[in-house]
Amino acid sequence: MTKYCIPFEQIRHTDLSRVGGKNASLGEMIRKMTPLGIQVPGGFAVTAAAYREYIEASDLLEPLKKSLDSLDTKTLKNLDKVGSSCRKLILSAEIPDSVQEEVVKFYQQLGEKKAVAVRSSATAEDLPTASFAGQHDSFLNIRGSSALLASIRNCYASLFNDRAIKYRLDKGFDHLEVALSVGVQYMVRSDKGSAGVAFTLDPESGFDKVVYLTSAWGLGELVVQGAVNPDEFYLFKPALEKGSPQPLLEKKLGEKEHKMVYTKDRKNPVKKIPTSDREQKEFSLSETEVVQLGKWCLEIEKLYQRPMDIEWAKDGKTGELTIVQARPETVHQQQPLTLKTYHLQSETKPICQGKAVGKAIASGKVVIVNSLADGPKVKMGDIIVADSTNPDWNALLKKAVCIVTNKGGRTSHASIVARELGIHAVVGTGNATQKLQDGQLVTVSCADGDRGSVFEGKLDWEEKEVSLKGLRTTKTAAKLILADPGRAFQLAMYPQQGVGLLRMEFIISTAIRIHPMALVKFDEMVESHEKKAIQAMTMDYADKQQYFVEKLAASVGMVAAAFYPKEVIVRMSDFKSNEYRELIGGKYFEPEEENPMLGFRGASRYSHELYREGFGLECKAMKRVREEMGLDNVKLMVPFCRTVDEGVRVLECMQSFGLERKKNKLEIYMMVEIPSNVILAESFADLFDGFSIGSNDLTQLVLGVDRDSAMVSGLFDENNPAVKEMLTKVIRAIKKKGKKIGLCGQAPSDYPEFAGFLVGLGIDSISFNADALLAGIKNIQKAEKK
Repeated sequence: MTKYCIPFEQIRHTDLSRVGGKNASLGEMIRKMTPLGIQVPGGFAVTAAAYREYIEASDLLEPLKKSLDSLDTKTLKNLDKVGSSCRKLILSAEIPDSVQEEVVKFYQQLGEKKAVAVRSSATAEDLPTASFAGQHDSFLNIRGSSALLASIRNCYASLFNDRAIKYRLDKGFDHLEVALSVGVQYMVRSDKGSAGVAFTLDPESGFDKVVYLTSAWGLGELVVQGAVNPDEFYLFKPALEKGSPQPLLEKKLGEKEHKMVYTKDRKNPVKKIPTSDREQKEFSLSETEVVQLGKWCLEIEKLYQRPMDIEWAKDGKTGELTIVQARPETVHQQQPLTLKTYHLQSETKPICQGKAVGKAIASGKVVIVNSLADGPKVKMGDIIVADSTNPDWNALLKKAVCIVTNKGGRTSHASIVARELGIHAVVGTGNATQKLQDGQLVTVSCADGDRGSVFEGKLDWEEKEVSLKGLRTTKTAAKLILADPGRAFQLAMYPQQGVGLLRMEFIISTAIRIHPMALVKFDEMVESHEKKAIQAMTMDYADKQQYFVEKLAASVGMVAAAFYPKEVIVRMSDFKSNEYRELIGGKYFEPEEENPMLGFRGASRYSHELYREGFGLECKAMKRVREEMGLDNVKLMVPFCRTVDEGVRVLECMQSFGLERKKNKLEIYMMVEIPSNVILAESFADLFDGFSIGSNDLTQLVLGVDRDSAMVSGLFDENNPAVKEMLTKVIRAIKKKGKKIGLCGQAPSDYPEFAGFLVGLGIDSISFNADALLAGIKNIQKAEKK
């Protein structure tokens, strides 16, 4: 029996004390995942016993203890000196002959000309409560016995990196009780392919029904370090499990400006090089490969019975996908008992923007950090701005109130450290170090969905912390009104019962931005600035209409997945003609109206020759969400339907585009916002499956008040007896027909008596904006208690 080396396939999870968390995990996966067709590169572990033999044979224990005992644990002002002293002690020793002989023997069995990755695996690593991710060193593209032995010594030395010493202090681990094993693993030729990181939950919100995957060309180190902006993919777990045709919810193309590749230089076996224009404009994985990795991630999560952080690689020579590491995800361990919300009270044009990590807002002075040499500049409460960060900066980052980087995605080092430290970050801005200056006072906000922004000066914001204790589920369903899909995963954590209104027009104006008819009639458009803009935005789509369908389906799919299996009621587009004109190309397809509020809007557009084909794109996107993505919790809602005949026409139009009531459990709702909807409620109930009262439009049309006019705004009042009479009539009529009816609006959260009025009428649901949900639930609870 060997003492110092164990092949991965013989390692069990019970061997953690012998081989460390990383190697124990590899052994488990090779044994249990390989029979499922999941590829994990083989190799062997150099055990913790070999490390201890190294320390004992060179009498290093006492010198290491003496050096570590001299550390000022309160200020850490001599951390760099202590760390350097420990590393020098380690590197001054030689690996004992008995260990060397066994390592070389095992390496020769792999094939001495084979390139290997040499990875540190500490005995306190990859635990559910402490990942140690990035604390110790790894070495790639190592060839030859002498290079392997040198890399093992360097791994041992990395146990005393400044960042690793600091991390052990923070987590309460004894420096000399933690030993280091080393994994020697076949290198996958991802230098000629791609690599990245996957999480079996959304790493930002902790939402657990998705697999989040990042990818870039070349070796995966640049993705882990946050040195590139990678491609991003979201997969819906239930769709993966059911084998739905389209489990991919969303994909975003990253810049992928550089990649890491092999060299023939033994001293510098890998290097970073620029990617080509073609590589930057193409996804580094196909959708088929993304889905395959997603399925593998599910199997790995089942094996470990917890959310996982997984590194993968694609061999560019063979085209094979492999899993190279897996560790427990350590940030999202428990559901919060309180919700903290932030809202900017004033806002200017941002200086720069990127991906949001966290949901907070903070102000502070900018400190641009290029290397650890800039460390003395950083004071508590500063905002660190960098091209990217690395694990050596961990002690430095702890001083920051937030982090801003040019590069990196949500799986980058900056993102992971920000979550662990409980601060927010804006990553992947592209230009923060050019746009911001040392000493500049800025406000950094991550309170606006998945977009993070940096503003000039100190802005005012509101911060609230609300307890979720005692918020029981109410009989009258409390639902959300939602517009921004970027907030869906976060809002799904709220104590809600689904989405009562998802506004499609917000998605069209922000994610798509092009008028649908401009895509339908693109070839017929005259040459113009707008046509050139559309061509540039849709250059990856041979069929321009697919741009609209794919973007809309992705955005709605993210929301539907976030709240699955709770219902998500999607209102078909409800722009007015003046708002449609603001879309790119819109002026060529929209009439000019004196009073758009009462003009060409809602149901009247859908079957009209001016917009029917555009409405068809909306329908195709919803059909894709429900049938290809498997998100049958989506219900559709028709706005501003003036007459029963118009209701008949719009349902026939939807059916012609593949959206037929009752087919695949599809329910189609109607908005109640016109007096005719109330007067003929029972007739409309024969056509539609459910109803939602749009209290703003109904109030303005009952009272004859333009809600946008400051001159008569004081007359706008949902509590007016005429409005309440209309609400009473329509709720009773719809309930009489056995159909569901809800209300979307602010009044039930602002006025407890208004919520009581609705509950008393037996309304099925009330939908609130996110900032009013908790107050609304409390009002419903009081009303139901009475």
